[in-house]
Amino acid sequence: MHDIETKDSLPFSQLKEIPQPPKKLYTQGTLPLSDTKFLTVVGSRKFSSYGKMACEKLIGGLRGYNISIVSGLALGTDTIAHQSALEAGLHTIAVPGSGLNEKVLYPATNRQLAKKIIERGGLLISEFEPDFKATIWSFPQRNRIMAGLADAVLIIEAAEKSGTLITARMATDYNKDVLVVPGSIFSENSSGTNMLIRLGATPIRNSDDILDALDMEKTEKEETDLSELSEEEQKIIIALAEPLSKDELLRQNILPAEKTNATLTLLEIKGIIKEVGGKIYRV
Repeated sequence: MHDIETKDSLPFSQLKEIPQPPKKLYTQGTLPLSDTKFLTVVGSRKFSSYGKMACEKLIGGLRGYNISIVSGLALGTDTIAHQSALEAGLHTIAVPGSGLNEKVLYPATNRQLAKKIIERGGLLISEFEPDFKATIWSFPQRNRIMAGLADAVLIIEAAEKSGTLITARMATDYNKDVLVVPGSIFSENSSGTNMLIRLGATPIRNSDDILDALDMEKTEKEETDLSELSEEEQKIIIALAEPLSKDELLRQNILPAEKTNATLTLLEIKGIIKEVGGKIYRV
């Protein structure tokens, strides 16, 4: 990894405005541009397939915008957020609950991800001494940095009693916009997020909703050009106006079963569709 730098003068002015701002920060990697918007993304460590797909889809839709994705390098949604940012070519900032020396960086299973973040022009920051080992109290403490950095905080999934809601509460205290992915009323992972919506958080349907919250001008998106697809592929794409399982698709008798399976394989190879949690989605 790159050398760890000490920033006695905080490189992020917004952190000076929070209660008990960090006295100094240790950093590894590349600072974002001065006009970058910061989207903090948090959620459950025990994410669902729906949560994973939502996180990937929403962050992927921000490709090309000057946005840095901030998260905590933890297992679960944090990992998906950082990986999705890298895949979309976005700057990403990891705020672990430990120091930045590789031997203590937590969790150990994400040390390769931390290296990749630095190699791809991202940043690791921590207020803890480089050799500090993560403790139970260090995670809530680092959450205030994640909330303090943010122009908006996006909650992917959260149970009613979860650490994710601590970040949401801090964001509210700091007058930051709290954005929430709505979920099923039958999912425990969505009980906390649905509660936040009831309390006034902004429900997020797509990436454009995030851009609106960040007050960013939207550029025209390229839609899938159906004319470049075969007739069979076009029929499948039109049927997938909303996510369907393969069985649901086959029951529509759009194409013979063997042809449907072959066409789905081709569309997935082309990156036009993706199957997650038994449902097939248009990417």
